[in-house]
Amino acid sequence: MTPTTLDSAYAANRANAVKASRMAAAHGDRSRAAAVRSMADPSRHFLTFDARGSGRASEVFGDLAKADHVAVLVPGSDTSLDTYDRFRAGAVALHQRLGPRAAVIAWLGYETPGTISADVLTTGLAKEAAPELLEFIGELRRVNGHAGLTLLCHSYGTVVGARAASGLDISDLVLIGSPGTGVDSAAGLHTKARVWAGRGGDDWIADVPHTRADLFGTTVGFGTDPVSPSFGARVFAAGDGGHSDYLKPGSVSLANIARIVLGETSEMTHG
Repeated sequence: MTPTTLDSAYAANRANAVKASRMAAAHGDRSRAAAVRSMADPSRHFLTFDARGSGRASEVFGDLAKADHVAVLVPGSDTSLDTYDRFRAGAVALHQRLGPRAAVIAWLGYETPGTISADVLTTGLAKEAAPELLEFIGELRRVNGHAGLTLLCHSYGTVVGARAASGLDISDLVLIGSPGTGVDSAAGLHTKARVWAGRGGDDWIADVPHTRADLFGTTVGFGTDPVSPSFGARVFAAGDGGHSDYLKPGSVSLANIARIVLGETSEMTHG
């Protein structure tokens, strides 16, 4: 990707979405066909798109090449092309809150675990996702090398962000609704980025044990709670919302996340 090839990439991925929709319809998968058909709309801008399996996509909101601030969203469990609209809604809300100086990217670049699955308790899928995220952020820097870049990770996505953190050229790493990151402290992430953490008052993730244990050769759990003082992140107020409410329009969490992305942290409220 380069600034001059963005439009051709967007056009190519819209064409891919048209083909994928036709193939899904031909195989009788009406739900996938409808979901993918909407992604072929001329108003949509995808840097990457792959409709195979659970699907991969990275959608841009705003002018990526000219933006002064860029936020990349990494989703948690049960996110796929079939459930993509709820993930996209958060990206849209954040971009509207940030305004024209910023761009937002919804990065569905890995196979997310099911909420009810063994995968959601281990770092296996995060280990596979981390190199993809590293490569993607590197490509973004070739498109826009001047913008402040914030990585915003939700739920299991915080495990992905943590695995990649040491190699990412970002200014801020934001962890929301995190089950833990797989390390005991922010220092263990080995990143020069500022590390932020927030959790809504009604988020069920607070009741998940923030521990790690070795069971039959596999490490289960992700350790220290990122909003705890011992982790050492900068904790911001996230309001009273639930696990899926962090980017809800009008919420305290959305306002504070936007301040982080824009570098207006003196105005934010802390947890």
